[in-house]
Amino acid sequence: MNYDLAIIGAGPGGYIAAIRASQLGLKVVMFEAWPTLGGTCLNVGCIPSKTLLHASELYMQFLEEAASLNLDTPAFDLASQQQKKAAIVTGLSDAIVQLFKKHNIDVVTARAEVVGPNQVKADGKVYEAKNILLAAGSQPIGLPFLPFDEKKIISSTGALSLEKVPKSMIVVGGGVIGVEMASVYSRLGSDVTVVEMMPTICAGVDTQLAGMLLASLEKQKISFMLNVQVLAGRDLGNKGVELKIRQVDGRELDIQAEVVLVAIGRSPRSQDLGVAKLNIDTTPRGAVVVDKNFRTTIPTIYAIGDLINGPMLAHRASYEGAAVAEIIAGKQPKVEYIHIPNVIYTSPELATVGLSEDEARELKRPILIGKCAFRGNPRARTAEDTDGLVKVVADKKTERILGLHILSSYASEMIEVGVVALYKRMSLAELGDLPFAHPTYSEAIKEACLHALHRSYHL
Repeated sequence: MNYDLAIIGAGPGGYIAAIRASQLGLKVVMFEAWPTLGGTCLNVGCIPSKTLLHASELYMQFLEEAASLNLDTPAFDLASQQQKKAAIVTGLSDAIVQLFKKHNIDVVTARAEVVGPNQVKADGKVYEAKNILLAAGSQPIGLPFLPFDEKKIISSTGALSLEKVPKSMIVVGGGVIGVEMASVYSRLGSDVTVVEMMPTICAGVDTQLAGMLLASLEKQKISFMLNVQVLAGRDLGNKGVELKIRQVDGRELDIQAEVVLVAIGRSPRSQDLGVAKLNIDTTPRGAVVVDKNFRTTIPTIYAIGDLINGPMLAHRASYEGAAVAEIIAGKQPKVEYIHIPNVIYTSPELATVGLSEDEARELKRPILIGKCAFRGNPRARTAEDTDGLVKVVADKKTERILGLHILSSYASEMIEVGVVALYKRMSLAELGDLPFAHPTYSEAIKEACLHALHRSYHL
């Protein structure tokens, strides 16, 4: 065989797998259809969205400070921010290229498919490898009656590349992508309405914190229509786009906006990988079926990340990619999904890891709950940034921490405390008795742990 491992897809799962495999002495070839490395996350997902989220949040802060200091209102230059975003993406993608050179990883820039248990075909040539890893990621799901044109009917990809701020925007879907993009364009001046079929936003996260986030976003002048089904839609030309919706009481009405962002989820990009021709099992939604070691129904072919069932998170794909490289190298890595955090980059941010209170109660597990609101946190008070809450979930008998949930500025950075606590199987006392720097937002984690033990100093 020419290679020990052939990888299709250079996103956060694929490129981490390639680097880890090379570190373990394996000869690796990477296939990527895009002209740049990094996949959806780097090119049209995590990185560009966080660039715009950061810029738009700073702009809102400038607006608020300008008003309080009686200064001229600043303007937001979207075109320059798009250029900045592109430069950041290019820089990070080039860094992956250099990493591949450092680790002697071959790259083939072409669309690839598996044509045998040990064969990958790309650009008319067949490559041989002892093992193959499918890491092709996912793609946005559209509405059948309203196909993407990425101008007025846009996916998350189009939302990151708009040339001007629309006067109005309807976001179909109140999940992570929906509320993040709603935040960006609301801050920049769009009249934004989020339409969600569920009774709450961000389904799957702690119900209490999701409700608090909803209230915070409403204060930021984002409108929400919950329990609403989108029935139809049509392009109105210069007048924008119209959607027909049905409310929970059965009433139907039409709503219009200049732009409609469809953010109802993503589907595995498995249809052109050759899996059907090789009779590799997939689910009805197109996810590739794998065993606990990420092997497909052909043992030499593996799959990870958005291609398989589970939460579509970049860091989850990286976690799995490193694990597959180690499995192929003969190691036995331990993959525990309870340790994988999830973050919503709104303002405030919502970050979570482990079991939520709702999930623990559904499992009928006796639990202890500790909470600390940021309105009493000294650092948050100094910044006049007191929206939010820390909630910790622990086993009632052992007091071992089962989950940590944070709604706050910097929640994305603080959640790693919960990841470590879960990984090390820490108890409430072990975490709560640690010295936390003062004054910091993260002190609220300590207080929440002590609150669960009825030992809080400040609550």
